[in-house]
Amino acid sequence: MIFEQYYLECLSQASYFIADETTGRAVVVDPRRDIGQYLEAAGEHGVTIELVIDTHFHADFLSGHFELAKATGAEIAFGARAKPEFAARGLHDGERVPLGDVTLEILETPGHTPESISIVVYEHAADEVPYGVLTGDTLFIGDVGRPDLLSAVGLSSGELANMLYDSLTFKLMTLPDATRIFPGHGAGSACGKNLSIELSSTLGAQRAVNYALQPMSRDDFVHVVTEGQPLAPAYFGYDAIRNREAHELLDERRYPAALTVGEALERGHQGAILLDTRDAAAFAAGHLVGSVNVGLEGRYATCVGSVVRPDEEVVLLGDPGAELEAKVRLSRIGYDSVVGHVENLYAVFQQHPMLVQPASRLTVEAFDDRRRTVPGLQVIDVRATDEAAEGSVPGASNIPLPALRDAMSTLEPQRPTVVFCAGGYRSSIAASWLRRASFADVSDVLGGYRAWEAAQVRQGVIT
Repeated sequence: MIFEQYYLECLSQASYFIADETTGRAVVVDPRRDIGQYLEAAGEHGVTIELVIDTHFHADFLSGHFELAKATGAEIAFGARAKPEFAARGLHDGERVPLGDVTLEILETPGHTPESISIVVYEHAADEVPYGVLTGDTLFIGDVGRPDLLSAVGLSSGELANMLYDSLTFKLMTLPDATRIFPGHGAGSACGKNLSIELSSTLGAQRAVNYALQPMSRDDFVHVVTEGQPLAPAYFGYDAIRNREAHELLDERRYPAALTVGEALERGHQGAILLDTRDAAAFAAGHLVGSVNVGLEGRYATCVGSVVRPDEEVVLLGDPGAELEAKVRLSRIGYDSVVGHVENLYAVFQQHPMLVQPASRLTVEAFDDRRRTVPGLQVIDVRATDEAAEGSVPGASNIPLPALRDAMSTLEPQRPTVVFCAGGYRSSIAASWLRRASFADVSDVLGGYRAWEAAQVRQGVIT
């Protein structure tokens, strides 16, 4: 058996390549949209990808099932409860999919979504103990899939949580303790609230340490898995719908068109987002007026999806050579509206200095000074609600980054404003968005809450 896990750090997303060396038949599960690594694996191992399986209609990324089917001729498959708006094979509960001696068994495990499946992997068809189980978004390491996302139209989080309880209790938890667990996501994903940095475990280990698998009543389980979930980026509902539909293919080698600064600004006047993908320090040193900063070094696509709407055009601004990566990473969440990039950005800055402005970033000392001396200062904490609940700056308003655009009408643009997050990445995004929306005096905090808290400890203000 060939078994490979591909993990995409920036989306905390795992996909899987499984093949039988004897027959040369291979399957890819939950592929990302840029499919080069799966094709390379098939070539290296001398096998043919015959089937592409999605464990459910994903909300956090756009699947690469169409791209793989086009490139290999593979059949696309979902659980039988899924009703995609294109031709696909339905896989039924208990169905076995032989690749040779290597065999996959389908388990219907609804809860995260109604159509969710898990895939039990047997290295040999007659094995009593499976090699492992691909749990999709049903069971994570340290957590279970959240039941409250918009991918299940017409079903409440409570109804889905009850389905999840049954899927765990009567399906997954009946497998032997030695069964390896290979989830669809790891830490950082908004598909759960307590995901581990570990990328695999065993069922026995999870039975011992996973909070959601501890002995409890059905009602207690429903409560514990529905409360305290993080705010999901707005694009989740969009992706869940697009994954049901036929859509255009990604060309991961095609560069975005080159635009002059005049063309970019005209696009901006028409509503396009001028997206600066440099790091926050470079952006603060000087950026195009009206541009929004989301650095490639962070959770770029997820954060873009938190502040940019799927139907908004995007013009990329960034370091030379980064434009293709910036485009591909957006395409992974279904954002195909990149209309171009500005070439030679630093030369543009030199040629058009009137179009360039710096961004204010405060040390924690300068931030505390502003808190003491500036009347009516608006302080905004853009961390997730659970982060802010563990400690925040006194007087700060908690507005998680995905909620910022909708919440701006509750803020006062003429009041001086300071934004902070955990370390400074999300605050640069939020501050740049507020400047784009004509807030008059906006700064963010260098080092974020971690730096501020450390300074308070050093000063003995908090222990």
